[in-house]
Amino acid sequence: MKRFLAYIHRLIFILFLVSLNGCKEKKANILPEVSVSNKQKKQVVYQVFTRLFGNTNSNNKPWGTLEENGVGKFNDFTDKALKEIKDLGVTHVWYTGVPHHNVITDYTKYGISNDDPDVVKGRAGSPYAVKDYYNVNPDLAVNIENRLQEFKALVDRTHLAGLQVIIDIVPNHVARNYQSLTNPKGVEDFGASDDKSKVYDVNNNFYYNPKETFKVPVWEPDYSPLGKENHLLEDHEFDENPAKWTGNGSQLSQPHANDWYETVKINYGISPDGKKDFEELPAGFENENYKKHAEFWNDKTVPNSWKKFKDIALYWIAFGVDGFRYDMAEMVPVEFWSYMNSNIKMKNPDAFLMAEVYNPNLYRDYIKKGKIDYLYDKVQLYDTLKHVMQGYGKTDNIPPIQEGLKDIEHHMLHFLENHDEQRIASIEFAGSAEKGKPAMVVSATISTSPTMLYFGQELGESAEEDAGFGKPSRTSIFDYIGVPHLQRWVNDKQFDGGQSTENEKALRDFYKRLLNVTINSSALAGNYQDIHLFNRKNTKNYNDKILSFVRWSADEKLIVVSNFDADTNQKFQLKIPQDIVTSWQLKTGSYLVKDELYDTFSSQFVIKNGEGTIAISLKALESVILKIQKI
Repeated sequence: MKRFLAYIHRLIFILFLVSLNGCKEKKANILPEVSVSNKQKKQVVYQVFTRLFGNTNSNNKPWGTLEENGVGKFNDFTDKALKEIKDLGVTHVWYTGVPHHNVITDYTKYGISNDDPDVVKGRAGSPYAVKDYYNVNPDLAVNIENRLQEFKALVDRTHLAGLQVIIDIVPNHVARNYQSLTNPKGVEDFGASDDKSKVYDVNNNFYYNPKETFKVPVWEPDYSPLGKENHLLEDHEFDENPAKWTGNGSQLSQPHANDWYETVKINYGISPDGKKDFEELPAGFENENYKKHAEFWNDKTVPNSWKKFKDIALYWIAFGVDGFRYDMAEMVPVEFWSYMNSNIKMKNPDAFLMAEVYNPNLYRDYIKKGKIDYLYDKVQLYDTLKHVMQGYGKTDNIPPIQEGLKDIEHHMLHFLENHDEQRIASIEFAGSAEKGKPAMVVSATISTSPTMLYFGQELGESAEEDAGFGKPSRTSIFDYIGVPHLQRWVNDKQFDGGQSTENEKALRDFYKRLLNVTINSSALAGNYQDIHLFNRKNTKNYNDKILSFVRWSADEKLIVVSNFDADTNQKFQLKIPQDIVTSWQLKTGSYLVKDELYDTFSSQFVIKNGEGTIAISLKALESVILKIQKI
């Protein structure tokens, strides 16, 4: 469903590009000067699938058990491991899969009920089918009884390493068998007080089909929830009466196998006919800050589900977590986000809040009204860069994206990999991690927004394993599995790359250089202007496999040039338009520019008749971040 939505929004984006096509013939507008302080620098989020990071078991049996294929632990994030992550150029760690979700491992001796394979995806379970929001995944603890304490120790270690902690909250849905063992005093489970005789009530946490019983989906031929194993609870039955609506919105008492059948939809006070049983924000409130939003909701009656998720978020903020990643935020009303995020910001004004929203038409509402800090730039920048990496897309489509988002560019989180997307090095994507290098330079330097890196991306992980429920091209989030490229770097938990290949070491060095440039650059927290379309029109030998733009602050001037061609070197005289030369207050003459990435490329920036030129020579897939040396 998630990918279906993404494809629909991709069609919307194509129309968006068509509407902006005229930009090619227009002179680029210079953004207003941005004042940059030392505290305003780029941020980098390292998404790490917590259960896989420290797993050194390379057995990789499809549908393998925890004992057969191994599992990583909170304790695997040692001081050494965290230092290496920090030194990579990271500012925030998103520990994916921390809240207690369904798993097919028997923890009954710890008072945890077994989970039914008929409503669990994979043996290790989906991290987005949360069973208990007030505790953590028992798989991740060495001492199961002390799992919360072990996570708290990880939070503290992460902070001591100079990093901030992000975890998931999934407000749209929970596991079908949600049951918290460790609710704080006075906190009631989702659905505990629901009137199940009604399809809908404003204070019900779920939607129901009264007098109907839930039925397990009809599986495809030869499919079994745990592969060839016959599990005691695998009987194609699950006790849920009355049936609840499914997480992706399906109202069927027997959802389809491609639905999010392992989850149930949360009711936020929107009736089946679309009526909102809560107050909406007043006109113009998108321009108010979080304090005004918190004040607005302070005396309002809100649906019970709103309170439950607000309390969950504040629990983890008090625990020491610094922010959240919200799954499928657009499936939850924007008014709820205003309510919850303003409450979070009142407790921690610096909380880092990022979310999936795949419809560009909703971006501004969820940023301005919903007070979400950062949204995935998926259907615009990521999809376009992917096509260029695959060899059939054109860089000409990139500048219009930045033009169209310039009022919210800081809020659009950039990435090339995450747990939902294919690995760059997989055959199904680009087939080579090297093809991701120019795209990563562009993704990380084209705006002031944060950059996200998925663990193993920096080592060229190709996700070739058939994990069981999860298939090749994406590192499985549903199975116990090893991550080979990462495991070689982990090197029996030495975290030193001791088993890495030379190519893997070189790739990680590239990412380290790039990310550290971004977090230490004032220009990359400052102004942007496209020069690509100008050079496409005015520069010989400058083609649609090249991209260039400039970034600057009061004390730093950068020119970024990337060659996406995997086979061809590029050589041309890059032109810097007169309006940029004027903005930078450069005089006629010659200035030295040097590459910030490797410090092996330098050239002369020659200004004549008000326009600048730089002799550029790039190898296949090479990029340069040229800095004008002090005058």
